[in-house]
Amino acid sequence: MHQRNSSMKHDTYPLIPFSLKPQASCRCLCSPGVCVCDLQEPSSKRVKPLSRVTSLASLIPPVKAAPLKRIGQTLQRSISFRSDCRPEIMAPRPWAKQIAPAITKRRDSKLWSETFDLGLGHMLSSTEIKRQEAIFELSQGEQDLIEDLKLAKKAYRDPMLKLSIMTEHELNQIFGTLDSLIPLHEDLLSRLREARKLDGSTDHVGHILVDWLPCLETYNSYCSNQVAAKALLDHKKQDHRVHDFLQRCLESPFSRKLDLWSFLDIPRSRLVKYPLLLREILKHTPNDHPDRQHLHHAMNMIQSIVADINSQTGESECRYYKERLLYVESGQRDLLIDSSRILSCHGELKNNRGAKLHVFLFQDVLVVTRAVTQNEQLCYQLHRQPIPVRDLEWEDLQDGEMRLGGSIRGAFSNSERTKNFFRVAFRSGGQLQTHCFQASDAFNKQQWLNCIRQAKEAVNPQTAAQSILFSIVLQKRKHFSETDAAVHGSVLSCALLVCGNRSETEHLGPPFHFNLAVCN
Repeated sequence: MHQRNSSMKHDTYPLIPFSLKPQASCRCLCSPGVCVCDLQEPSSKRVKPLSRVTSLASLIPPVKAAPLKRIGQTLQRSISFRSDCRPEIMAPRPWAKQIAPAITKRRDSKLWSETFDLGLGHMLSSTEIKRQEAIFELSQGEQDLIEDLKLAKKAYRDPMLKLSIMTEHELNQIFGTLDSLIPLHEDLLSRLREARKLDGSTDHVGHILVDWLPCLETYNSYCSNQVAAKALLDHKKQDHRVHDFLQRCLESPFSRKLDLWSFLDIPRSRLVKYPLLLREILKHTPNDHPDRQHLHHAMNMIQSIVADINSQTGESECRYYKERLLYVESGQRDLLIDSSRILSCHGELKNNRGAKLHVFLFQDVLVVTRAVTQNEQLCYQLHRQPIPVRDLEWEDLQDGEMRLGGSIRGAFSNSERTKNFFRVAFRSGGQLQTHCFQASDAFNKQQWLNCIRQAKEAVNPQTAAQSILFSIVLQKRKHFSETDAAVHGSVLSCALLVCGNRSETEHLGPPFHFNLAVCN
């Protein structure tokens, strides 16, 4: 169910899955020659620490105050929502030297008009000035990205390796192919600077981008590794040496109060920003400008590249979680899980007794699990049978309507505890399986309901129409009568229109008997 800076608006991606938290900085903990305290502040990028899983945009997700993690737009959501391994918060050690907080270095935003000779502005139109600002932001962003990637390597990876805080294998898993991204972006920055004239203006960038953008395919492996990298990093934070090192780094000025994961997530954040940057340049490029055709081509290229990386990242995240499912009984295994390539969303929900569950909505099946630790690794043990999406029905429960562990409904229960519930139901072999889930807030609940609705529509549009009818009727079940059936006949008519055939809904029975039966 995890953000930015100057003249144009950037992406507002909560990034994925994937609650996408605090870390730290090195102060005299490093060995000679590796002290990070002497580092100069690298750049100006503000990265905010989310949730709607595993797509590059929704892996990505749900944002992480809300435990839901959306996978549909993995790249755009940060995978730093909320730690799945729930690392232990370690108290300061009594023998540790207390150090006064350092002054945090900030990276100032830079504008083209403030960087170069303002006299040129008198000869340029306001549209051209905006175009130059957009081009300059593209170039400045590359410089900031390069500085941050080098910082992650010099201030985090190299010291932890030299001090044996983590093994080389563990660091390679966490940092992935980050080293290979640095020369790639140095190349683009060099080309953009070469295209800049002595007065600071740039005439053409489209042809540069068309030639360079295919290099971004390198991001496939980096982004696909992020889910596993985040899980390993969260697990290693439980080691007090790792925790202390990261905490010192976080407290040092060079970090700009960004934790290690924020630095590791910067490449993904940059990738999903390219379409926005190009759109801004294109917006201020006149129709008769020779660069416009190249910019259109570049825009199509980057959208295709991001979509492809997003898809592969989503599949990678889906595989990651499928491999961590634990089956208590062999009968719980389901071909729908094995064949799933898309994880629509996942996150923590509570049942009506307050027990925490971790729920996965794959493309064709809903899986309810309990988080468990096995061999020091977070896994998910199936709780009851998986529910096929095509047979799943859902109901949005009104606040105060839910019974809590046998307590009296409504006025006699804690109103805060009975908020944000929804119900899913599944009938198989004459038996009804129901689950009542409580989300962390109303927004998170709505995200879940939207994901379920979209999953049903993808499986079968006609079944989705019947599901909508089912949900509407359930909302009316307490006050339903024959008169209500007549009044609400238009609802059934709408369902018939959507289904396209009266026979498709004849099995629903006279005034919605099937709905009332399921509710009892």
